[in-house]
Amino acid sequence: MNTTKHESPLSSILFNVAIPSVILIKLSDPDRLGPVYAFLLSLAFPLCYSIYELFKSRRVGLIPILGLVNIALLGGLGLFKVDGIWFAIKEAAIPLLIGLAIVVSLKTKRPLLKSLFYNRNIFYVDEIEKQLRKRGNEQLFEKLLAKATYLFASAFLLSAILNFVLAVVILQSETGTVEFNQELGRMTYLSYIVIAVPCLLVSAFALYYLYRGVKNLTGLPLDKLINK
Repeated sequence: MNTTKHESPLSSILFNVAIPSVILIKLSDPDRLGPVYAFLLSLAFPLCYSIYELFKSRRVGLIPILGLVNIALLGGLGLFKVDGIWFAIKEAAIPLLIGLAIVVSLKTKRPLLKSLFYNRNIFYVDEIEKQLRKRGNEQLFEKLLAKATYLFASAFLLSAILNFVLAVVILQSETGTVEFNQELGRMTYLSYIVIAVPCLLVSAFALYYLYRGVKNLTGLPLDKLINK
């Protein structure tokens, strides 16, 4: 029985997207918190949530670390009041780094796609590997895994491009102003949609591509492949 506690998607959206966006849009006026304190408060929620997730999982993973780096970069760019183009570069850099990490992981003993999708929570791994050995299809499976990995990584490349364009279009005001904070708040929730939707669709297709390929290579029926 798998007792691993996974991150709650609702909590992640609440602390990383919804609350920071509301703070930036609603509390940046000088008669409320002001742009600086509203900006710092908006960073506090994703920062505390990321630290909490790291302690809860008791392991240092790539994605949580990139999340903390993202918050640190956002805080530094905001406090030093750099031009909006640097926020756009930052928005593109994080998903691009994730996509590159997914591709580079193919050269390691534990490719990220294999850890995420091809595991005992989803597939009957032992039975699949038995059939792959029996049919002599181990190398074909590795090629299948590589193709699915590139497909999965392409979602993050698309997200990087869309996030950059979104930031350039939305962030028009001078950094450190009420208007900039409100634009940043709008960009925060819009960029979540931009990155979530293509990643979800491409991830689903990558999983289907992997399932179809494994099915063809092993000849196993659905009830022998998928761990329901």
